[in-house]
Formats: sequence, C-alpha cells, structure tokens
Amino acid sequence: MTNWSYTLYRSLWTALDLFFPPACGGCGKVGSRWCADCQQRVKILSGTLCKICGLPLAKAGICDTCHADRPHFLALRAWAVFENPVQTALHKLKYRRDISMGDSLASQMLPFVQGLSWPIDMIIPIPLGKQRRRERGYNQVGMIAKPLAMALNVKYAPNELMRRRETRSQVGLTKAERRENVHDAFQAGAGVNGKTVLVMDDVSTTGSTLSSSAEVLYSSGAKDVYALTVARALPHHGLKHA
Repeated sequence: MTNWSYTLYRSLWTALDLFFPPACGGCGKVGSRWCADCQQRVKILSGTLCKICGLPLAKAGICDTCHADRPHFLALRAWAVFENPVQTALHKLKYRRDISMGDSLASQMLPFVQGLSWPIDMIIPIPLGKQRRRERGYNQVGMIAKPLAMALNVKYAPNELMRRRETRSQVGLTKAERRENVHDAFQAGAGVNGKTVLVMDDVSTTGSTLSSSAEVLYSSGAKDVYALTVARALPHHGLKHA
C-alpha cells in the first residue's frame, strides 16, 4: 500500500498540470509529462544480469569485473538503458530545471523498484557538491528519490550522506579515473547505523560513485547497502575501460 503522503504529492503535481499544461519529458508532446508512446519506448534493463552490478550477461552469475574487483554495495540495479526517451527526460531534469520530471520518472520506476523486493529502511540520494548545488538549486537525484521513498513508505534521508570534497564530473573519465575521482569523497551520518540503505543516483556507468558511497555507509554502521539508478550506460555507449 502506498503512503498517503505520496498520494498527496502526486495530486499536487496533477493539479499543477491543470494550470500549466505539461509536455512529455521524452518527446515534448503536449498533454502529459510522460506520454504513452515514450512509455512504450523505454528499454527496461531486464533479462540475465550480473547478480552484483546488474550488467547484462550471457548466463546467470557474476561478471568478470565483479569477480576481479567486487563493488561495496550488495547489488546495483537500473530501471532502464540510458537511451531516449529516458536520457532526454533526465537531461531536462538535470540541466533545464524541469523538476516535474522527478515525479514522472519516480512514478514510472515504482513498479520496477517494488519488484526488486529489497528490504530497505531508507533511501539516500548521491549528494551534489556545494558548487553544483548552488548552480542548480536542487539535487536532481533527490527529486526522484523523495517520491520513491514516500511511495515505498521508507525514510528519505538526504542528510545521511555528504560530500567531503568537490569532485570532477565523471563524464569522459576512464574506470580507473572514476574510481580515483570519488575515492574518499563521501561521509556518512550516524543515522544509517543498523539500517538497510538504498543509495540512489541518476545514471550508472562503472558504479564507482555508488560503490564509494556504499563503502562509507558500511563504515558508519549500515547493515546492508543496495544501489539503484534511473538508467544504466552500457559498454556500447562508448565507456572508456582503461
């Protein structure tokens, strides 16, 4: 059963849509924030996946990368492949201040997240650095994580994970550079002690950011840490592996 606060939250967005006719986050068609055509075009990341990092595999098990260098989270899953229309919707949320996309994406993701059946106590979004937070005015991941937490009736705890230092954008970095970029970049709060945490980001590529955050969450006493993203960039999208 969904929480009453989530029902109210969604109702407020529906009311706003009556006064300000929405456009689809995927294709721009006026009439709804997520049209039926874009809903059908989403490439849900399913099938045989690595039990840990969630990358597609030919057969069930753990991928070679996770065997060689296991991430700190128990499991990472992404709702969709990082392609349009999801890519466009995330771009609007992140760079064009279309915060309505947070609610739209959360509502689309909800059945997928419920299907994971993870026994989580709280959801924590990956925090922005101070400079990016000032420039943007909000954490785009939090705009998705908060309604998901309400819908799942778990605690939304954005203050339980903080940036210890500013980092470069991960875009264009190799896997090794990504890991070094986020090494020791986070600090976790005492509120995660004994809790099963879901740490969330918008897009995962190598999982380095989520693994680094999971490491500090465990250091602060978290019982278990799962990771979730809206989308996953796959190797054929041009990831540098060196």
